[in-house]
Amino acid sequence: MITLQTVAEIQEKLADSRKKGLKTGFVPTMGALHKGHISLIERAKAENNIVICSIFVNPTQFNDPKDLERYPRTLDTDSRMLEMAGTSILFSPQVKDIYPEGMNQVPPIELGMLDKVMEGRLRPGHFRGVVQVVSRLFDIVQADVAYFGQKDWQQVAVIREMVRQLRYPIQIVACPIVREADGLAMSSRNVLLSPEERSVVSGIYKTLSVVKDLSATKPLAELIDFALDSISKIKGMSPEYFEIVDAQTLLPVTKMNDAESIVACTAVKIGKVRLIDNMILK
Repeated sequence: MITLQTVAEIQEKLADSRKKGLKTGFVPTMGALHKGHISLIERAKAENNIVICSIFVNPTQFNDPKDLERYPRTLDTDSRMLEMAGTSILFSPQVKDIYPEGMNQVPPIELGMLDKVMEGRLRPGHFRGVVQVVSRLFDIVQADVAYFGQKDWQQVAVIREMVRQLRYPIQIVACPIVREADGLAMSSRNVLLSPEERSVVSGIYKTLSVVKDLSATKPLAELIDFALDSISKIKGMSPEYFEIVDAQTLLPVTKMNDAESIVACTAVKIGKVRLIDNMILK
């Protein structure tokens, strides 16, 4: 594995690869890697000649400066994990490399309701930052395929729409959530949980699982109420939302036959940590 930090370095390296007709897979991350990220690398490695992973903690998608400050940064450990997984190139740019003209340039696209519901409602401007950084990374890397985790379901929906509107010649692959043994979705933020908090957060997955089991027979509105109540009863937990939505539009559904694909999405605060999760119901 080689590590590159500047745009000029990575573009020079990839220009040579393109001349050779090599297929490139790209995994954009903010670092603090875990097995979920590595599963993306492994998928990319199986399907491409070259695998690139970027590590860049993007300041424009954080609403709270303290959240940006708290975000774990573990570049040395991340680098070792990526090398062991068979990554070809680690791209670890600085802010000046990603935003040479400042951080106010955002592609002119209209996301409709995709960036206004759920995460978008609670974190205004967050997906503006996601679109900004992912479009910039796509412009730099010019990969054939990009891999994202399904845990960030809304983010993947936003990126797919961005790709459609900006006509990027790139395939977007969403990979299944990787979970701990107790069901907790792997997240870079999990390391911020106290031992007591970590002992109860599996309740999020358990609640999602019950909702999935009951979704064919119970009214969805009843299941949403059940989920919010169940999570609220877990010590220290406060659900910010629990919604059952059309997997493509992210708009709420009231019946299981309202859409071809349906997903339950939730965000939960516990202590100073905010966790998101989801489960496909149909």
